[in-house]
Amino acid sequence: MPRLVMRFDLRNLDQRTNVQLYRDTLDLVQWADEHGFDSVQLAEHHGCDDGYIPSPLVFGGAMAVRTKRVRLRFVLVLPYYNPLRLAEDLAVLDIASGGRVVAIVVAGYAPHEFEMFGVELSARGRLMEEGVEVLRKAWTGQPFEYRGRTVRVMPQPVRGAETPLWMGGTSLAAARRAARYTDRFYSNDTALWDVFRAARLAHGSDPGPAPTTGAGMFVVSEDPDREWERMGPYIAAELDAYAKLGASRRQLLGDSTTETAAQQARELDSLKIDLPAIRAMNAYPILTPAEAKAHVESLGAHDELTLNPLISGLPIEIAREQLATFERHVLPLVR
Repeated sequence: MPRLVMRFDLRNLDQRTNVQLYRDTLDLVQWADEHGFDSVQLAEHHGCDDGYIPSPLVFGGAMAVRTKRVRLRFVLVLPYYNPLRLAEDLAVLDIASGGRVVAIVVAGYAPHEFEMFGVELSARGRLMEEGVEVLRKAWTGQPFEYRGRTVRVMPQPVRGAETPLWMGGTSLAAARRAARYTDRFYSNDTALWDVFRAARLAHGSDPGPAPTTGAGMFVVSEDPDREWERMGPYIAAELDAYAKLGASRRQLLGDSTTETAAQQARELDSLKIDLPAIRAMNAYPILTPAEAKAHVESLGAHDELTLNPLISGLPIEIAREQLATFERHVLPLVR
């Protein structure tokens, strides 16, 4: 049976209700902890109209307080950070949570964010490699050389240099880089996982076949038509937000990377206004209990089933209703 993941991005169609959304998110994080989820996950974006959370580690501290056992996963754009300060922040959060932090570092893709932080987009590969090396050395607790200086990071995280550090990405270069520097590649692209796996095998270890990470949203409903009616504007808002960030079609749907940027932009533009097409592609699965049961039973122990219960600021009343249905029809299968 798959591992259960609940993700949040704190997007919100109504920025006036952010305080309530953040409180509702913490309530659902606690619910996930109490109901046996493996992980809760936050990513980051910056300068977004919808308020996509820019400081996931700060919010992670609040999540640590509200939970006891669930792992806290963070997708972090490593080139934006001073890696020494990031090593310290992750170590402190890991200690505060009792050793539950998993960092997933990515190179980033949004040009306006690189400009915002004064980082050259062309430098992101080099900064990724340097940053991962710094994190690993920092978590040993021993002095090491960094840009011509001797530095030391203390305290160590609970597992020291063995603290989980994954690398995500959407390119061949990212898959090969992940194989050189980490034991886990975070991607929903099977072809890229195969590249990662081949490179890891050359290094003497086998990460196994590609895990299924899913579409990033999963809803169970006795009436999917009703859910599409209620959730349609929130799903469309997420697609529109990704289009503004310049996300590729593959980043949303796990598809091929052969399209040009212009083709990707046109496809996203058509997707965001054609909800029936999105539904037909099953990019945002809203399934009947029978369909959900069949899907869950098709997944293995290394696969993930990911929920996004507050997508684009979906009202908490709808989210709780959907989670109750999930608890009734899916949780017994996973347990």
